[in-house]
Amino acid sequence: MTAVKSSRVYSPVALAACVAAIVLTIACSGKATAAGSCPTAAPPNGATPEWTLAGTTGSIAVTGSTDTTAPAVNVTAPFSVTQTQVHTLRAGNGPVVPGTATVSVCYMGVNGRDGSVFDSSYERGAPVDFSLSGVVPGFQKAIAGQTVGSTVAVAMTSADGYPNGQPSAGIRPGDTLVFAIKVLSASS
Repeated sequence: MTAVKSSRVYSPVALAACVAAIVLTIACSGKATAAGSCPTAAPPNGATPEWTLAGTTGSIAVTGSTDTTAPAVNVTAPFSVTQTQVHTLRAGNGPVVPGTATVSVCYMGVNGRDGSVFDSSYERGAPVDFSLSGVVPGFQKAIAGQTVGSTVAVAMTSADGYPNGQPSAGIRPGDTLVFAIKVLSASS
């Protein structure tokens, strides 16, 4: 960059544009999450949960992801529910997601039986794209009808998850599953 001496007085609009360009340059330096990625940093200790739920047994406390941190799902195990429940942690301002949309999401899946994370696109740092018509019913219930940009959590019954279990993920028949999900985009 070359320094230029000038005695001009700049207008507030020009000054604001310069400041915005500097802020954008700083944001692009890697401090903010790039579009098309999932933050991998752990949330701050002591973050206030956005959803707490007492189950038939146990309880959960969910803190959604931010632009720079992954979500947190704390389980008092064993946690179980008799009915799938969805909670919008933060509403997005994009279009409503149709039930048959193809979506791009960041998500974390936690087993209510023991509180273990069985799958997380946040850990991989990359979102996942899929059709809502090809996922377990509880995941579809959580996302369909939300708006793009929303962060949601779902506590799903075994019947809405994997009623026969999913041994490769450590999911047993009857396990209640909890997901924290950020909806990045949707297309019909």
